[in-house]
Amino acid sequence: MVPRPLTLLYHESGLAAVTSTGRDAVLIILARSTRMMAYGSSSLILSLFLASLPDVSDARIGLFMTLTLAGDVVLSLALTLTADRLGRRRTLLLGAFLMITSGTIFALCENYWILLLAAVLGVLSATGGDFGPFRAIEESVISELTQPETRADVLVWYVTTASLGSSVGIELAGRVIERLRSSHGWELVDAYHACFWSYVVMGLVNVCCNLSLSSRCELGVPAPEKETTVDPIEAAPFIPLSESAAGTAADQLPKQERRWLAQISRETKSIMIALWSLLMVDALADGITSMSLTTYYVDRKFQVSKSTLGDVLSASYFLCTVSTIFAGPLSRRIGLVNTMVFTHIPSSAAVLFFPFPATLAPTFALLMLRIGLNNMDQAPRAALIAAVVRPEERTAVMGITSMLRTVAATTGPTVTGLLAEGDKFWIAFIVAGALRLAYDIGLFAMFQLDIKLHRHEAVRSENTEAEGGSDDTEEDTVHGELRRLSPRSSISA
Repeated sequence: MVPRPLTLLYHESGLAAVTSTGRDAVLIILARSTRMMAYGSSSLILSLFLASLPDVSDARIGLFMTLTLAGDVVLSLALTLTADRLGRRRTLLLGAFLMITSGTIFALCENYWILLLAAVLGVLSATGGDFGPFRAIEESVISELTQPETRADVLVWYVTTASLGSSVGIELAGRVIERLRSSHGWELVDAYHACFWSYVVMGLVNVCCNLSLSSRCELGVPAPEKETTVDPIEAAPFIPLSESAAGTAADQLPKQERRWLAQISRETKSIMIALWSLLMVDALADGITSMSLTTYYVDRKFQVSKSTLGDVLSASYFLCTVSTIFAGPLSRRIGLVNTMVFTHIPSSAAVLFFPFPATLAPTFALLMLRIGLNNMDQAPRAALIAAVVRPEERTAVMGITSMLRTVAATTGPTVTGLLAEGDKFWIAFIVAGALRLAYDIGLFAMFQLDIKLHRHEAVRSENTEAEGGSDDTEEDTVHGELRRLSPRSSISA
């Protein structure tokens, strides 16, 4: 007999939603958490690694970041627009191999132009964020595997474990570098090379996870119907895999409907254009003060040890992990949009005031506030996008969202690099903080309008189904669910 408080915690935290979704969701969450571990380590050392190479100026570092993001734009757009036709699992596998290739070159090479080529054509996180082709496809898969009532909770754990992965990666990178230098007498650049081998290892883990995904991850492959309702804390079996539905849904469409490039309806575009504009403002701010550039700024201003910097960043990402867990319960109570806005505003303010402290302690406090609350809007945002678009449009829409955000972020590092060379690095944080606050206010204002959620899918009540409720009861359940998800949005189904 499980104590009631544990049962309540299990359901309120969203873990029940994850286990009931099945093995595929767990594999996707594992793949992203290990990938973000590699991204976290690179965000700590990438700018420092480039700065340690001969004849690499601050302007070249900014150019490197910009061109890397530009490469991510092309790669992400090409793969996400064709993923449903090529196959989501194949596309994720290709991305994992590109990640391994980039990590190997960075572990072995010191030529600036070869490194730039590997970053542009491969998969390398220049900012510590997940800007490659993975995230849009994975979020689309999770949206396919879940129901509207469980989607936000599963996405919360998708984001939460990613923050934990970043925290672990940053901590290990800082500790390993200091240990190799102090105990083994390694040169700093050689220690940086060693850390990039973790990128290769995490890429291999992603390959294994992607090879283990079932055909349910593809567009239109239905999940088996649940015949009975079982308390998941007493028995939480994975949903059986449906291997009989092999291939992608695009292969099963009539010939005249098969298209390599995904199509997006005019109705969806009318909703997403306004949202895309706001998200690009936020991404531009993130590009101006990416985590890699932020660590470089702190290192230049205070000359702290790499282990201390790694400890603070790791603690910040651990705080982010803890805070993100509450995004699911908070979304259920105040709505997706309110959760996105009210948790992001303090983080934006921390960016705005970041350059003002003259001592290390308040600077680190603002950094922890920025990172600690920064990811609470990610799961609600993905759930919101999934709620307003058609299922067959999700991969393309999320891919375009990622691409536009990357495009917006691309110009940021170059501007910051030029400011850094002119001893005006601090201006970057003022501009980024103001842009982030503009995004928050604009998002809140936008969703005062009527936005219809879940028009293209039913929000089912298992209790109603089990009790044989009427159609009227089912309609009331749908409307109640929509009120819960977005109190300020229209509840027309």
